[in-house]
Amino acid sequence: MPNAFDFSASPFDCLDAAEQRVVRDNVDIAYFREGETLLEPGMAPTHLFVIIKGHVSQLDGDEAVAAYGPNDCFDGRALVAGRASSRFIAAEEVVAYQLAKDAVNTLIAGNASFGALLFSDLSDKLGALAQRHSQREMLALTLQRVGEAYLRPAHVVDAGTSVVGVAALMQARKTSSVLVRDAGRLGIFTNTGLQRAILDGRPLDALPVGELATFRLVTIAPDTPLFDALALMIQHQVHRLVVAEGSRVIGLLEQLDLLSFLSNHSYLITVQIVQAQDLDALQAQAARITRFVALLHRGGTGMGQIGKVVQALNAKLFERTWQLVAPPELVADSCLFVMGSEGRGEQLLKTDQDNGLILRDGAALDGAAVEAACRRFSQALRTFGYPDCPGGIMVSNPAWRRSASDFAATVRGWLLRPDAEGLMALAIFVDAHAVAGDASLLGSLRDEVDRRVAADDALLGRFAAAIDAFPDEAGSWWSRLPLIGEHDKPMLDLKKAGIFPIVHGVRSLALREHVKATGTAARLDALVAAGRLAPGLAADILDSLQFLMTLKLKAGLAELDTGRAVSGGVRTDRLSSLERDLLKDALAVVKRFKALMRHQFHLEAM
Repeated sequence: MPNAFDFSASPFDCLDAAEQRVVRDNVDIAYFREGETLLEPGMAPTHLFVIIKGHVSQLDGDEAVAAYGPNDCFDGRALVAGRASSRFIAAEEVVAYQLAKDAVNTLIAGNASFGALLFSDLSDKLGALAQRHSQREMLALTLQRVGEAYLRPAHVVDAGTSVVGVAALMQARKTSSVLVRDAGRLGIFTNTGLQRAILDGRPLDALPVGELATFRLVTIAPDTPLFDALALMIQHQVHRLVVAEGSRVIGLLEQLDLLSFLSNHSYLITVQIVQAQDLDALQAQAARITRFVALLHRGGTGMGQIGKVVQALNAKLFERTWQLVAPPELVADSCLFVMGSEGRGEQLLKTDQDNGLILRDGAALDGAAVEAACRRFSQALRTFGYPDCPGGIMVSNPAWRRSASDFAATVRGWLLRPDAEGLMALAIFVDAHAVAGDASLLGSLRDEVDRRVAADDALLGRFAAAIDAFPDEAGSWWSRLPLIGEHDKPMLDLKKAGIFPIVHGVRSLALREHVKATGTAARLDALVAAGRLAPGLAADILDSLQFLMTLKLKAGLAELDTGRAVSGGVRTDRLSSLERDLLKDALAVVKRFKALMRHQFHLEAM
């Protein structure tokens, strides 16, 4: 019996010493000639194969759907089902371990992670992988809800109570804030308000607290994930959230209590962004955002949570940059917006600038001053590490800074004359997210798109057809993935292979169904709620997207660590056997989703 079995490869790396002994006692080595069939459809498998040398192709009919190389194993699903559904053929001479079926069943029964990694769907494999992360504090933050965190009691006073009376209550209750009830509205009074009361000059025992309370509360539901609470604090630049269920106030979530879960305080980045007095100070915070992303990723935080926090931090960075380079009247009479992955909240590392500016109709703005401010803004982002957009989709390009009426006419042109360039611009624009100025200017343009596009089936079909913009990328890499890594050090373009088809397919469905959300996860939720997408498929799509984003982020961080620019690709020869297995599953979901899109939008006839 072989003693050199590699227990460092997935799924065998989760076995303990006793389980490893089960493997050693029940494994043999087999040899297969090139072209020899290892499994046929309908065959009842007796072993799990683990490749030592060579490669095996998996065929569905005449189509190669997967390939397996050294340390890969197959076919766990056939063992569980009792029969094979695909043909497995030696693409070259193969030497493989054969692990007896009874031993595999014993391992599955005693080790849930082994079973999940061996034959379950993508979501189960990712769940099993998450259980193996050692950074438990960060994982707890990812999973925990607001209502499960420490909430400070909410003390309520009447708006007519004097500041002296409120200060006495705050001291007695050892709290830095109280809620203030004024007729039908609820506000908050904090230590900051107390400072303002002292500077007011009026006698504090005669000064009603309601005059100094803030009545723009930021509330959150108790079942909201804690990471969403962090993003909300960053977005609104507040130190506490009012936790409420309907009209019932449950308590207060303080910034310090939330940040106790984190080893790096993202809120401090926000404060320093907002307080920055020059672009050099902002550049330092832009670099800290990238380091924070690396910390979160290496701590096991999911892509969705990282994306939300990064979107909130970047929005503050862009807003403050715009405030520093643009005259106040321009900030007030315009809307600065971001698009693409930044607009969707799915940008993790700095990529091309995708932004635009809408100017209020009739505003008395100096054209030269607007041009200068936009040029300074693009230059500032370039300094922060955001390269220019190759297509010029940035505010320094006059085509992407227009008056509201001019922008509306441009949007109508995209819709009425949908050539390739217009459809590309439309796809980018429907992900737009306001970061500074008057957001209603962007909202009006989005409403214009929604009114015109949803009733035009031909336009929607041409729009959705872009899912096949890279038809050969996923397919060719899909079948050859483990085979070419040893020779020419290939880079798999994850955006072309899977991220873009998922993002654009979901975007197309959302556009057809009048979904207002811009993030892919939120769009999937809305499509499921509307009965337009099966919950199981939506879950698989999101799992696949987030896994591909994880691979892309991991590769990008490695490139940054070695001083290289982020390429967006991943070296396939550096993927672990588990990562290759998950990649095959993710690309299979992409293939299934593209088939659904072709049917939904009748793309075969185009």
